[in-house]
Parts: sequence; C-alpha cells; structure tokens
Amino acid sequence: MHELSLTQNIVELAVQYANRNNAVAIRSITVEIGALSGVVADAVAFAFDVCSKGTMAEGARLDIRRIAGVGRCLRCLRESQLEALTHVCPLCGSLALETMQGQEMKFTEMEVD
Repeated sequence: MHELSLTQNIVELAVQYANRNNAVAIRSITVEIGALSGVVADAVAFAFDVCSKGTMAEGARLDIRRIAGVGRCLRCLRESQLEALTHVCPLCGSLALETMQGQEMKFTEMEVD
C-alpha cells in the first residue's frame, strides 16, 4: 500500500514547513489527487489519522481535491474525460492520445496556527 508512505511524506512535509514558520499546530492540509495517478484517495484519507498521530498535524483536517482525468487526441484534436490511464482515444480510436491532467498528486495548501 504505497498510499501509507505517500501520506507519511505529506505529514512530514507539512510538519517541516510548519516548524520553519514557527507554527504551533497544523489545522488543515489540502492535496490534489488525479484520477489517473494510481493513488487511492480514500486510502490516503484513512492513513492520514495514523500518520499524523503524535505530530503537529494530529487532529488536522485533510482536504482531498480529486482531479479528473483528461486526454487530448493528437489525431482528432478533441479532449475527453478519461476514467483509466489509456492510450486509445475514446472518440476516434486513435492510439495517439496525450494525457493532459489526472496523473498528479500534489500537496497544495495548509493552514497553521
């Protein structure tokens, strides 16, 4: 379950940033998780309580923004929603599909006291 190690890294980054900025507590952390990233957002949410226990982030709210998968066909030049990582255009069947968004996992914001 790589979500556990990813969540540990998120908490560690948040605590490091909070310490550098003389914060006393982390109130919330926001991450973006793409539909095509291979990361199970529910597993990250579940692991967050365990990973934040005993840290400055304990009790913080984890906000997960889910980013839809989007691809653009290099043949028909149309964009389409992607539910899975694929290289086939769902509109024309071309094998020239470029992924535009949905593979990301980013730590984007946090609120501290």
